[in-house]
Amino acid sequence: MTELQQLIITYDWHRAAQQPCALATVVEVVGSAYRRPGARMLVTGEGELTGAISGGCLEGDARQRARRAIFRGEPALVTYDTRDEDDPRHGLGPGCQGVVRILLEPLDFSDLNNPLELLRGFARHPAPAVLATVFETDATGLRAALGQRLLLSAAGAVRGTPLLAGALAEAARTTLALGRSQVLDIDTDAGPVRALLEVLTPPLRLVVYGAGNDAQPLVRLAASLGWHITVVDGRPNLATAARFPGAAAVRLVPVAELPTQAPDLLAYHVLLSHNYAYDLAALHALLPTSVPYIGLLGPRLKAARLLDELELSEAAVDELMQGPLHSPIGLDLGSETPAEIALAIVAEIQARRNGRQGRPLRERAGTVHLSTEISADAGPR
Repeated sequence: MTELQQLIITYDWHRAAQQPCALATVVEVVGSAYRRPGARMLVTGEGELTGAISGGCLEGDARQRARRAIFRGEPALVTYDTRDEDDPRHGLGPGCQGVVRILLEPLDFSDLNNPLELLRGFARHPAPAVLATVFETDATGLRAALGQRLLLSAAGAVRGTPLLAGALAEAARTTLALGRSQVLDIDTDAGPVRALLEVLTPPLRLVVYGAGNDAQPLVRLAASLGWHITVVDGRPNLATAARFPGAAAVRLVPVAELPTQAPDLLAYHVLLSHNYAYDLAALHALLPTSVPYIGLLGPRLKAARLLDELELSEAAVDELMQGPLHSPIGLDLGSETPAEIALAIVAEIQARRNGRQGRPLRERAGTVHLSTEISADAGPR
């Protein structure tokens, strides 16, 4: 289950019980912090917490402030400077060395455009989207803009509060084309506002070919990250939902039918069948496509034999090995057991998705995270 799914489930429980709650959202980070803009935490009037906005250092103070926002019935923006060793609110000292700004908002259960209802709309139609959140304005007439939101889907549909909708929608379209979150100063007709333009991405899709025992820890680990998993196998005794409770689907597909199946082009594909003919059929279906990742379990000699049997040119093989085909599969973690191998596979897929090499962070030059510290005039031209 993803963090967002857990937040929505908890929100629905409190809504049904009519227990007031507030949402704390990280809207801006300058410098280093444990969580990035878009991290969320649900706080009830009794102080119960779901989700996280830091590594634990900010939650206590944010909880009290969120309860105060519930009592007052109005949003608030709070700034934590974790560079300040003497700040008693978090006791972090020089740990994170960053400035974190958090928007605290009491949730109106009757408002279909409250932040969690907008996020529910994204979750129901998982495709890339942008959520624009206004968190600061200096204009007296725009005080009501604090917490105003707009959700822009990949299809161009816009949903949210009407105030500043035009300016927010234009900024959201720019952000969706950019493909990464950013903080913008938006010049509107009513005055300037500062907003988080958050790119929302659907859960990673994973297709696992092979329903053997070593596929089970892989599916469990991937499911814990909220990935959408499909398990495919031709053996009826293994391809069962009971063996893979974390999978969204378990499909029984005989080897003869694999080449006729239309692969999920957005998914990452892992071949764990331990069956030469099954792997060959899966590769026959996958290699001509544009899937982002094909991981093949087994030694290099097996991969070479499979590719040779598919009559691929040396240039084509080189291109595949530099691109989507990963064989042997996984990062070099010294893995031996099925659980350790699952960790190596999941780590490689995570790195591939994020455009990283899977090297130790201490070897990375520059910052750990891509910055959202962008200021620009995104007003109408």
